[in-house]
Amino acid sequence: MSQTKAINTIELTTALGKIRGVETENCIEFRGIRYATAERWKMPVPVTKWDGVYDATEFGACCYQNRAFTDDSVTNPFYHKEFRKGLDFTYSEDCLFLNIWKPKDAGNCPVLVYIHGGSFTGGSCDEGHIRGDELAKDGIMVVAMNYRLGPYGFCCHPDLRDENGICGNYGLFDQVAALKWIKENIADYGGDPDNMTLSGESAGAMSVDIQLSNPDLDGMFKGAVLMSGIGMQRFILKPITPEKNGKDFWDKIIAHAGVNNIEELRCVDPKKLFEAWEAAQKEVKLAIRCTLPAYDGYILKPETFNIKSFPDMPYLLGVTTNDMFPYFLMRNTKKLANYASRNFKNKCFIYCFGRALPGDDVGAWHASDLLYAFKKLDFNYRNFEPVDYEIADKMSASLVAFVKNQNPNNEKVPRWDSGSEAPMHFDVVTEAKKLDSKLFFRNTVKHNGPI
Repeated sequence: MSQTKAINTIELTTALGKIRGVETENCIEFRGIRYATAERWKMPVPVTKWDGVYDATEFGACCYQNRAFTDDSVTNPFYHKEFRKGLDFTYSEDCLFLNIWKPKDAGNCPVLVYIHGGSFTGGSCDEGHIRGDELAKDGIMVVAMNYRLGPYGFCCHPDLRDENGICGNYGLFDQVAALKWIKENIADYGGDPDNMTLSGESAGAMSVDIQLSNPDLDGMFKGAVLMSGIGMQRFILKPITPEKNGKDFWDKIIAHAGVNNIEELRCVDPKKLFEAWEAAQKEVKLAIRCTLPAYDGYILKPETFNIKSFPDMPYLLGVTTNDMFPYFLMRNTKKLANYASRNFKNKCFIYCFGRALPGDDVGAWHASDLLYAFKKLDFNYRNFEPVDYEIADKMSASLVAFVKNQNPNNEKVPRWDSGSEAPMHFDVVTEAKKLDSKLFFRNTVKHNGPI
């Protein structure tokens, strides 16, 4: 007969009420903390208190997405095998939860806030490569959030425009609610609200990119880490507008769902909405533009979302050599670093992850660096070699150093200068050297990795 392994719990008294978390070997975890509630296509309502003892020993639901309705191992086999195999997830539209991994002796601890990727249509903050226990062991606090995705988080039909002129990007407003919750409450967990670093990968990095220009978050962060996503909407795939592309796309969804207007669509079953959203994408050229954040009239506006609106703060920017559109991400990364060198008082550091992971010929694929940065190689199925653990140790040490000091230099890596001339390359040999533009171009043309 199978036995359930006992967990050690710990209770903490906070301004919102008592909360019960899990004490592990490396840290203390608070899982599935509800930071807000939300109805479909309405703004999140922050949680300001709870009754009794909040049970934060289990992860909360993530947003409905493709794998909520299909077999993830079949429809998305690569990333399922890398990040999700063997894990259980629950799904809901009301998915506004966050997780905290804190050092056991945390007091005024630097905080890394992480926004997960997934093209704004998938992902969750408790996948196997995101867990923050190893980084907490090294002296920083890690907080990661779920937010609404896909048709539940990024509807931008103009009939939803509110009295303040805001339309769409509910998932981005979820992130804002989470970030404000963290700022106001993290001290109760031993974190320093005045030393927070905002980070994300892929769509998470795009989210960071967007939120850095959000007037409501001005001055909240001491630094930013953007991994494989810098400038994708700011420089390349410009956001659409609700009145033009948004209306056309969402009118198709309304038709596929068999309803008459956006208010009736608000009430349809989550699966039916998802299926109508997928059907509409097949009818629209470059449908990805319609599933990304749109100009919403507040967070995202053309006049405030450009290279000149990047705040002057320390940056750590990362790419992988077999990234999603590697050449363009490399160019975007250099563009910001060069702009920072000319215009900022603070420094902008770049890293390039080039380790070809053992087990296949996909190389340093999109998001592979997260396994190393979070030191979660043991979660993955691959037969990693000693050099992989060495790279993970160096990458995580650099990330921890940046969170603590806004500078990634540490005793485990060679000297690392800011700017685009000699980024740090994490590979079999970790060294600072020029980016190989020809390599990135070749890998873009012959792309054989996941996106």
